[in-house]
Amino acid sequence: MNITMETLKIKEAFPNLPNKKIELVQKVINSLKNKPKPKINITTKGPSWKQVIVPINNDLARKFIKDSSMHITNINCALKAIKSNTIANFIHVENKWIIITTNYVSLGSNLQEIEKYVKNSLSSDAKQVSLPRLLQSKSYLKIVWILYINEKTNSYISLDNIENILKNNHLFNNIILTSKPRVIEISLESNMAIIWVNIWDIQSKSNAKKVINQRFNIRSFIATVCGANMNLGIPQYKNYWK
Repeated sequence: MNITMETLKIKEAFPNLPNKKIELVQKVINSLKNKPKPKINITTKGPSWKQVIVPINNDLARKFIKDSSMHITNINCALKAIKSNTIANFIHVENKWIIITTNYVSLGSNLQEIEKYVKNSLSSDAKQVSLPRLLQSKSYLKIVWILYINEKTNSYISLDNIENILKNNHLFNNIILTSKPRVIEISLESNMAIIWVNIWDIQSKSNAKKVINQRFNIRSFIATVCGANMNLGIPQYKNYWK
C-alpha cells in the first residue's frame, strides 16, 4: 500500500481499520476528486406566454379580483361557447393590469371574448378597460442591398424616408416598430448600407416570418429583409407588468 498524507490521516482517524479497508476508503476519496463538480442551474421564472394582460386602473382591478372564482367560471363558459380549447386557470392583479393565465396561448377570438366579458362585468366602467393583449417580445430584422450614398445626387439614405417607406409598404401592415430604424454603412469601399429594424412580435415570431426574405423597393434598389441577431441590453418584453 502506498503511504500518502491522506492515508496517514485515515489511519489517525480510524486506528483499528485494516489496511484493505483503508485502501478502499482511499479509492473512494480519489474517485470523488476526479469527478467534475456539479453545475448548479440557476433559473428565474420569466413572464408566461399563456397570459392575457388587460390594462386597467388599480381601483377597477381590485374591484374585479374580488369575484375571481366567478369570473374564471364565466370566462370559461364564454370560451366554450365559441368552441375554444383555451381554458382560464386563474386571475391575479398587478400594478394597472389584470392578468388571466390560461392553459394555451390565446388566439384573437379568445381575446375578443375575454375583452367582452371584462367590459360587461364592469358595466359603467367599461370604457376604462383597454384591449386585452398577449405578452410581446422583439424580433430583429435587417434590410440589405441598398446604397448608403446615392452617387448621382451625392445624398445619404434618409432615415425619415426609410420610416415612411416601411409605414406605407403593405409588407409591414400591422407591424409595430419598437424603435426608430438604424442605418449603418457597411464600409467605405462597398458603399452599401444595412438598415436595422426591431419589431414587436409574439412567441411564434409570426410577424418576423411574414417579412423575412421578402423584397421591396427603396429608391431604385430592390431591398431584401433578413433575420438578425438579438440586440443585447435592450428589454425583451412588452405588455409585462414589471
